[in-house]
Amino acid sequence: MEKTFYSNGKLLITGEYLVLDGAKALALPTKFGQNLIVEKTGNKEIKWKSHDADGSVWFEDTIPFSAIISTTPFEKESVKNTLITILREAYRLNTDVIFKSEGYTVSTRLSFPKKWGLGTSSTLINNIAQWFNINAFTLLKNSFGGSGYDVACAQNDCPILYHLEQGKPIVENVNFHPTFTENLYFVYLNQKQSSKNAIASYKEKRNNLEISKEIINRLTETVLNAKDENTFAQALEKHEKELSSILEIRTAKESLFPDFEGTIKSLGAWGGDFVLVISKENPSPYFISKGFETIIPYIEMIL
Repeated sequence: MEKTFYSNGKLLITGEYLVLDGAKALALPTKFGQNLIVEKTGNKEIKWKSHDADGSVWFEDTIPFSAIISTTPFEKESVKNTLITILREAYRLNTDVIFKSEGYTVSTRLSFPKKWGLGTSSTLINNIAQWFNINAFTLLKNSFGGSGYDVACAQNDCPILYHLEQGKPIVENVNFHPTFTENLYFVYLNQKQSSKNAIASYKEKRNNLEISKEIINRLTETVLNAKDENTFAQALEKHEKELSSILEIRTAKESLFPDFEGTIKSLGAWGGDFVLVISKENPSPYFISKGFETIIPYIEMIL
């Protein structure tokens, strides 16, 4: 008998980087995600196959149980070693899944292109946590690290306010249904940004962030409760300026789209993945002319 698990992708609208230090973040689960199908087999091993959205296999290997039970550190990073690291931590939290089994065949399938950065890792973490019947936030902390907002999106089918309180995740389901969604678009910047590298860069630059956290918290509340498009856009523009100052990086609009008539907000790790665009006119011709051809309306992206 096979078991199927599924997790939602994510987009972080406010609070990027500062969410690591306790700021409140508005995050939206996406209509895209990843499933994981487990079937019992034998040979004390896991035959693993990961598929991209188009059905192509982007990773395939066999992982013996002995590699999961082992505590020997890896000499180099690889997709296989990263996966084994996650499985090792899952095993430590629930040994029965490996100890009381003869083996497994595991298949994963993304419903979004892997390069989009909508949560390939977080959906995998949450799916493995479901499989092992363990806490996904603990698994994340013990393996990848990060704030955990992406895992919260994986588990929720509605917008969330997320923050860390003494290191513990606080998730609040919120009512976020802007009346102007027809003017909201997500544009892919043609490159996947490494969250791990972006976080490391942020940690090097951050100093006393208490004032910035308060500013971002207020802007998050404004974005969440905005009744009109102008209030929403102005809050996001202020958010961009605040983060630009902290990170010492130019905003996406300044560096890529200075002549665009509308608001552009970076989402998640700056410099890659998606941006949120607010435009009264369909912005597709503009972005396509600049070489950015993936433009997704809000209603097609967000749950």
